[in-house]
Amino acid sequence: MASSPSSTSASKTPTRADALREALASRVVVADGAMGTMIQAQDPTLEDFEQLEGCNEILNVTRPDIIRTVHQEYFAAGVDCVETNTFGANYAALNEYDITDRNFELSEQGVRIAREVAEEFEAEDGRMRWVLGSMGPGTKLPTLGHAPYATLRDAYQVNAEGMIAGGADALLVETTQDLLQTKSSIVGARRAMEAAGVNLPLLCSVTVETTGTMLLGSEIGAALTALEPLGIDMIGLNCATGPAEMSEHLRYLAQHSRIPISCMPNAGLPVLGKNGAHYPLTPGELADAHEGFVRDYGLSLVGGCCGTTPEHLRQLVGRVRGAELAERTPRPEPGAASLYQTVPFQQDTSYLAIGERTNANGSKKFREAMLEARWDDCVEIAREQIREGAHMLDLCVDYVGRDGAADMAELAGRFATSSTLPIVLDSTEIPVIQAGLEKLGGRAVINSVNYEDGDGPESRFAKVTQLAAEHGAALIALTIDEEGQARSVEHKIAIAERLIADLTGNYGIRESD
Repeated sequence: MASSPSSTSASKTPTRADALREALASRVVVADGAMGTMIQAQDPTLEDFEQLEGCNEILNVTRPDIIRTVHQEYFAAGVDCVETNTFGANYAALNEYDITDRNFELSEQGVRIAREVAEEFEAEDGRMRWVLGSMGPGTKLPTLGHAPYATLRDAYQVNAEGMIAGGADALLVETTQDLLQTKSSIVGARRAMEAAGVNLPLLCSVTVETTGTMLLGSEIGAALTALEPLGIDMIGLNCATGPAEMSEHLRYLAQHSRIPISCMPNAGLPVLGKNGAHYPLTPGELADAHEGFVRDYGLSLVGGCCGTTPEHLRQLVGRVRGAELAERTPRPEPGAASLYQTVPFQQDTSYLAIGERTNANGSKKFREAMLEARWDDCVEIAREQIREGAHMLDLCVDYVGRDGAADMAELAGRFATSSTLPIVLDSTEIPVIQAGLEKLGGRAVINSVNYEDGDGPESRFAKVTQLAAEHGAALIALTIDEEGQARSVEHKIAIAERLIADLTGNYGIRESD
């Protein structure tokens, strides 16, 4: 998959998406606040939900007036953009109600409601408003085997296709808790945009718990390393905590992220009282926190999540909307990531150590454990290399007579949660590499690409590189061409230069990767 086309061109009229990109690159943009509590405040009935209690997306069809009111209140508070009522329009959430066939319908209608309200406000004062198509996490964590990656990805594509048809200005992958689920939604959104021939901003917001990591233990550095190469236009934080708990994670993003940053916190941590839980952060306190974040971390998009009200957003708008972006000088660290942590390619020891004992061709002990399906023993071999100081683990399951894709799916799925180190997927078979990528929420490295059978559209080089581009993987490139392994210095350099020019110029792979 070649890199995405530029969003603007002298030969075409700028779109709403272009205007949003320009705004995010030049000033602070304010989004809305909580949706669920605003809906509940209007007391929808069980009939409104078509007996599917809690499925807010049904209201897009049965009670669009309720959803319209929510958007109107936030736009009246002065926000630049609203998020659609499509948080649960995905396979995992809709499957619980047995209505996955309504994914496109509910997604499209959720955007249409917001689009109509935005246009009404634009007509009043001429100021542009935008609609962010919300793509929520669902209830299934593919890293833990709750649902297959491909099933989630394809359903997110339908979700995104519906929102594009409804007129979304951007797609917002939000409240993500599992990096593999996050990847499935981003890739689904990308596929939807390619199918529709559009290039909307693709924003991503992860959720970091009070533990300091995402739900499955991912540090913010692992999230940035895994997600930024997928071609997202923004990364940020939302939900789970108030702004105070987000500060250090935002600091990390400000220091290392090449792309703009967002923040949509809850109104503090919930406090249990006699009437249930409530969020204690006042509108003024939320505005204070965001004012500091905008100044210190150069945020481009701010807003609120659980517990935030139109009044919270009204005060936030008064403080930061339209402010110039604080200058950032990020220092990106190219690397790979496991589910848990990022590992820079540049090491203080001067070399990157890749553990090879989990290679069926190089380790008799690992091969025998794999052939006998002693999976726990395979995992223990990996852990031995972690303890001995490896930076990444090479995983190769290629063996004559075996179903390599099945072996890779089994082992990559286990390594995803058992290894704190990134995985190097080592195979000559495209389906085997794909099986590994669809199990790893972190950022993998693929070993390898070369020109042994040329560089045409059906070559292994093209197929592996397309997989790497889609999944944001890094690549080990070997100096082999149609003539075979390069033997001379001159031949090696010539192939290396060809590889670099091809990968960076035609596929959007960074030279540092």
